Amino acid sequence: MTFSRTLLLVSLAGLVGLAAGCGPRSDASRTDGAAGRIKLGFLVKQAEEPWFQYEWKGADRAAAQYGFELLKMGVPDGEKTLAAIDSLAANGAAGFVICTPDVRLGPAIVAKAKAAGMKVIAVDDRLVGADGRFLEEVPYLGMSATKIGQLSGATLATEMKRRGWAAADTAACIVTFEELDTARERTDGIIAALKAAGFPADRIYKAPQKTTDIPGSFDAANALLAQKTGVKHWLVAGMNDTATLGAVRATEGNGFKAPDVIGVGINGTDCLDELRKPAPTGFFGSIYASAPTEGFRTAEMLYLWVKEGKMPPLDTRVDGQLITRETFEQVLKAEGIL
Repeated sequence: MTFSRTLLLVSLAGLVGLAAGCGPRSDASRTDGAAGRIKLGFLVKQAEEPWFQYEWKGADRAAAQYGFELLKMGVPDGEKTLAAIDSLAANGAAGFVICTPDVRLGPAIVAKAKAAGMKVIAVDDRLVGADGRFLEEVPYLGMSATKIGQLSGATLATEMKRRGWAAADTAACIVTFEELDTARERTDGIIAALKAAGFPADRIYKAPQKTTDIPGSFDAANALLAQKTGVKHWLVAGMNDTATLGAVRATEGNGFKAPDVIGVGINGTDCLDELRKPAPTGFFGSIYASAPTEGFRTAEMLYLWVKEGKMPPLDTRVDGQLITRETFEQVLKAEGIL
């Protein structure tokens, strides 16, 4: 189903609802009749990814603490997203947290929620309107993308200096996905930090990925490495752990040994197997942002909004911290992930 067709179906559904006189139910009616519990949804675009599993884990903690029922759903595309919102409405949910598979679905998501009388909070990726601008009226919680990117870039520069690499022998491969604002903010932050540390701008290369998975990152980095000969050392980074891991695999395939590569990811949840490997690889570390915290806080904010009418802040950001082979277990055990 095309995006335009999806929007048309949403609009027609709204008109039918109005013609039938079906107005939204009040928050007070959106509870489990037997238990009297508020029902809230938590929709994520890639339910199989560790990041979203940990977000759900944090949301489960909020549900246990506050006594509401949490309805968790994976929504990998636009059609499933809109169907999931219908399902939440049919099940009496009072609202939902969402990381949408396509930020351009923003108007359709908001229209569906309003028609059903549900509140919405966006997590990780901000919803955008038809004009490409953020829907600032929808509360949002996510990473401080630019700051986290800057920490990634500063880490690359610091480790490069520690290893004594000469800039003339070194290049930076930054895997990008600029169609997504959050991703672009992260990689722009990485590049800005490298430049601020004195790394030559003309030795920073972007590698645009077509898909946001390890094969997509591998292909993007592989194409770049084939073009740039005479480089002895590579700095590698991207919008998340997956982007960096794919690029690190590409350096390995092109004959670069682990001591000649410094890879820094973002998220800190999709790189655990890499950091556990007996022998170090080119993946040096990751900027860990707390997925359980994001899940807990968004679910908590939504519950208090529904229960007490407490409107969440419209823009909430969380910072990150560097984890490496030496530190990741301690940090993630404290988070309840390990």
